[in-house]
Amino acid sequence: MTRSLRPTLLLVTATLVTLAAVTVVSAQVGNAETVTVTDSSGARATIRDVNGNIIGTLTILSRTGRVSVSASVSRQTAGFHGFHVHATGICDPAAVDASGNPSPFFTAGGHFNPGGATHGSHAGDLPPLLVMSAGSASASTETDRFTVSSLFDADGSAIILHAAPDNLANIPTRYVSTTTGLPGPDAATLATGDSGGRVACGVIRRF
Repeated sequence: MTRSLRPTLLLVTATLVTLAAVTVVSAQVGNAETVTVTDSSGARATIRDVNGNIIGTLTILSRTGRVSVSASVSRQTAGFHGFHVHATGICDPAAVDASGNPSPFFTAGGHFNPGGATHGSHAGDLPPLLVMSAGSASASTETDRFTVSSLFDADGSAIILHAAPDNLANIPTRYVSTTTGLPGPDAATLATGDSGGRVACGVIRRF
């Protein structure tokens, strides 16, 4: 009887040890709470500038009914910077736009926007990052506009740090576009929030 139970006990013990190890790793990554990290519950990105230098990190963790997003960057210009999840997981600093002009990280596509909304309501829209005078910024937020698994469609996704502040397409109708002559935001603002060029990019990958 004792011999027949020994393999089972060893298997149960090994399973418990494995689960305990996963819990410890989750506690270190999640920081605020213990979360079981699996392929579907967490993602991260290493953010690099156009020269390939690592300037920051992004961590995304699943919670019940939402995801938490934490980011930190360094060596950036002071002030607000647009910060968005983009629709394609390709970060090519030598990319060109549709007209053949140099456009770093153009390969990351537009904002992650499976619902076809305008800017400010894109699933990938995140609060702008406020970079301090020393050049660093960190922020944490939560969103229910996307899930971790939704970021891993056929072409993946990426995080982009922009050069300019993000106005979230909040242009009152008392302002008239010099491009269209119409009041309120124009097409470019509705797509990007006038966040300027793409200064850094990170491919979002599963844990």
